[in-house]
Amino acid sequence: MELFTTNNVWMMICTALVFFMHLGFAFLEIGLTRQKNTINILFKNIFIITVGLLLYYLIGFNLMYPGEFNGYLGSIVPGIAPPENGMTPAYADGGYTWWTDFLFQGMFAATAATIVSGAVAERIKIGPFMLFTVIYVGIIYPIAGSWKWGGGFLDQLGFYDFAGSTLVHSVGGWAALVAVWLLGSRIGKIKNGKIQAIPGHNIPLATAGVLILWLGWFGFNGGSVLSADPELTSLTLVTTCLAAAAGGVVAAITSFIRFKNLDLTMFLNGILGGLVGITAGADVMTPESAIIIGAVAGALIVFAVSTIDRIKLDDPVGAIAVHLICGIWGTLAVGIFSTNPDHSFLVQLLGVASYAAICLVSSFIIFYLMKVTVGIRVSEKEEKEGLDLHEHGMEAYADFRKNEQ
Repeated sequence: MELFTTNNVWMMICTALVFFMHLGFAFLEIGLTRQKNTINILFKNIFIITVGLLLYYLIGFNLMYPGEFNGYLGSIVPGIAPPENGMTPAYADGGYTWWTDFLFQGMFAATAATIVSGAVAERIKIGPFMLFTVIYVGIIYPIAGSWKWGGGFLDQLGFYDFAGSTLVHSVGGWAALVAVWLLGSRIGKIKNGKIQAIPGHNIPLATAGVLILWLGWFGFNGGSVLSADPELTSLTLVTTCLAAAAGGVVAAITSFIRFKNLDLTMFLNGILGGLVGITAGADVMTPESAIIIGAVAGALIVFAVSTIDRIKLDDPVGAIAVHLICGIWGTLAVGIFSTNPDHSFLVQLLGVASYAAICLVSSFIIFYLMKVTVGIRVSEKEEKEGLDLHEHGMEAYADFRKNEQ
């Protein structure tokens, strides 16, 4: 019973760390975008976590973990009534209680929409984004999650994604790709056919956001062990940190070689790329493999960001490069570096393709229908003057001089 309590407390701490990641995402997004859109981004982030949890309670949890089902689509059972042994060691091999299970997984669910929030920043209408969040977090993410974590067809085939390189990060990344394509670039991003930099207004805040996200990953990956197992938990945290460090260093070096400057934002996104990359196999990697996975992710970030710019997709925070490209890489890396001989590169590739299919199709349908009906982009006037003023009627940083008599 003492071990059961220890496991459950560890899982609750990890739940709190994953929750804390939402602050990291918020800081990163507002830091890398302009001051005039800060309230808008913060509103979206708060909406995602609050509504995401309620949706996960209403239908998401049971849809994602349906028990016996056809492997593709579970049934919608409202609420989260615990099973008979849900509060005892008989549940989940003594790792945690039913309630802890729900809350830990609920924190993950909201993350997928947060990834999209950064990519579409500074020009999407708040209403359509909120509707997208409801559908994607409430229905699409749980269905996709059930294919692996709910014991669905990919799990039966041997597909492996420890903590969500694909199930969380690529699920958000694919939707971000579709949304950015349908939205178009921000005003001023492309001039005379050339890509222009639109600097973020608070890089120190973005840096704090990345460090908070790294801290949160201790819960994201550490909690995915699903117990306080000393060996597995410590290995997972070591591989997670080494991949993050390698990703940051290699991204900084690669960026310097290509662009001849020490770009802090590339350094930061390299850290995140390393974290996303190791997430699929953090518990089945040696420290050496973790460094290689992180290093490749760091290099991928630099080339992916410039390629995304070149094809005129405007992603203000680099979400597609970090969460989609590195999510795919990390998932495939399991088939290359895993210490488990049962893990297959081809099965990992099939998993990536399966998630690409459901996410591309569903997010395109959602965003395209909204685009041709209510519209998804704010007016030129609203975009130039800022979404804070027009969508929310307030400013993030009050100018006290205006109020002086």
